[in-house]
Amino acid sequence: MKDLAAIKGRHYIHSLIEEGEHEQQDFKFAISDARKIARSISAFSNHSGGRLLIGVKDNGAVAGVRNEEDVYMIETAAEMYCRPAVEVRMTAFKVDPGTVVIRAEIPKALRPPVCVVEAGNELRAYYRVNDENIVAHPLLLSAWAHYADDNGALVAFDSHHRLLIDLIKEEGCTTLDEFVRRSHLSTATATDLIGRLAAASVVNLEYRQGQLVIVI
Repeated sequence: MKDLAAIKGRHYIHSLIEEGEHEQQDFKFAISDARKIARSISAFSNHSGGRLLIGVKDNGAVAGVRNEEDVYMIETAAEMYCRPAVEVRMTAFKVDPGTVVIRAEIPKALRPPVCVVEAGNELRAYYRVNDENIVAHPLLLSAWAHYADDNGALVAFDSHHRLLIDLIKEEGCTTLDEFVRRSHLSTATATDLIGRLAAASVVNLEYRQGQLVIVI
């Protein structure tokens, strides 16, 4: 790579590949769409951070980086398509003679959400679940907003708050839809209530079997 000197790392890269794709790792054979990579950066940032291995196929086969423009595409994704911009640290590793894999490390956002500038300048946040990037659930957006605005604020409990806690205790978890059904609150009001409790760490939000649930 012209601007990214490669270091030896054959065994290291293969050890990462053996982990497969998961919540903190994704394989990319090549990069042709900066906005698509920005979605991966957003998803990792809004979760717990992660890394992209550029030059690795979905099946784990090492193909190597074919085009040094991949480096600039990642920079474009992080700086132009992410709001706020994300500092991605890239390291090139020699895997075999003439074969280089780039590790792009994405830090966890200190203050999520990191959003992607989509078509029409729409801002959309993503979240990493298992090995997929999904659009962030409204409950996550609410929790992030309240964490930024109300950090340390006390929550005054009422009957709706107690109902939510009771629902969680009954089944071990509950969902936004179930809480709306049982509380007769609007979806917007219920989302705000749960988001405030999540920001205050009274409840937690987790993905289970592809569904966002509320737990204690």
